[in-house]
Order: sequence, then structure tokens, then C-alpha cells
Amino acid sequence: MPTGFRVLHRKRKASAEQIAAYRDLPVANISDSMQRMSAGGASLRPMHAGGQMAGTALTVRCRPGDNLMMHYALNIAEPGDVIVVDAGGDLTNAITGELMLAYAAKKQLAGVVINGAVRDIRSIRANPLPVYAAGVTHRGPYKDGPGEINVTIAIDGMVIEPGDLMVGDEDGLLCVPLAEVERIYSLASERHASEIVKLQAIADGHNNRDWVLKKLQALGCELPE
Repeated sequence: MPTGFRVLHRKRKASAEQIAAYRDLPVANISDSMQRMSAGGASLRPMHAGGQMAGTALTVRCRPGDNLMMHYALNIAEPGDVIVVDAGGDLTNAITGELMLAYAAKKQLAGVVINGAVRDIRSIRANPLPVYAAGVTHRGPYKDGPGEINVTIAIDGMVIEPGDLMVGDEDGLLCVPLAEVERIYSLASERHASEIVKLQAIADGHNNRDWVLKKLQALGCELPE
């Protein structure tokens, strides 16, 4: 099977229960629980009407400006999948638009991530299907290949394996490795609960900020007498 132009089987995937659990967690809390060392890149922004994304990665690597392999990914995608396309971050040609995304929504996909450009932004902004992309252009794609489906991809250093858990909200998106899903969920849930308590303390006027001065003193910061 030729490297660079192939479709592989996805051998594992996050469960429906794992996906549902992550829908209630802010991506920032998940990111903090992963040591803030993983991210989809600041250029990948939410383009849709708003709301959480959580689903199983169906990975696509395609030639910049060409969406043939994404079309096939749409054919084989399952409900709850997030199609994650690495198109090299190129913004010359859109990889997807209104028609393909309407089909993705009809198939009950959990979202679409494009490391590249999209078009028909008015339609995308008006719909709840989570769509993350690096930019917008009116120029359409080509359909000649090559490309790969269900291979390991990387976006700005964030490695994504087929079947990993993809999460996203207004702050951006994140990949949680499948082997780490349970552990990260436990840490992120604790962090989220802690923040709720802190927010209530702020609302009640009981927020203690003494740690800031102690931190400055420990770091040797010069302070006024």
C-alpha cells in the first residue's frame, strides 16, 4: 500500500461514554490537566455558531488545496466522529464548505477540524456543527489527491492518532490521547470543581490573594517598603 495515498482501518476509538463525559468540561481545564503542553495551534479557531465539541478522531492528511480524501472520509465517517484534516495550514484554497458540512451534520458527526481554510462562512456561523479552521477563502478545492486516512497526523506539534478524543470550545481545541482519556478526565474534573468553588468565593467576597505577594517574595522581586 503506497505511503501518501492510502486508507487504513481505524483500530480503536473513544467510547460514547467517554465522549459524553468530556462535553461538560471546559477545554482550558483539560489543557491545564495536560500540563499546558498540547494545543491545536492558536490559528485553529471556532467558526460555528457556538457550543462544545467532543468526538472521536477520524484523521485525514491531504495535499494543500485538495479535498478528495476528505470526501472519502465523509463517506466512511460514523456518528460521533470528528474529521480532523491536516491540509498543511495552507489558506489558498478551501478544503470544505456548506455542502460537505451539511452532509457531515446529516451524518451526525461531532465536528470538523481543518488545518487549512474553509468557505461559506456565513452558513458555518449560522449552524451548530462544530467547525474549526485556520482561515477563510472563497477559492474552492481540487479533487486529485493524494492523501491518507486514519494515519497519525500532527498540527502545530499536537499529535493526533485515529480514535483519539477531540474536544473543543470557544477557546480552541485539543486532542486527548486515547490511553490517557480516563486519567485526564479525572484531573480535569477536579480542576473544574475547584474553579467553581473559587468563583463562588469571589462572588461572596472571600477570595484570598495572599499567594501573589508570597510568590513575588519567593522569586526575589523588589517590592516597595
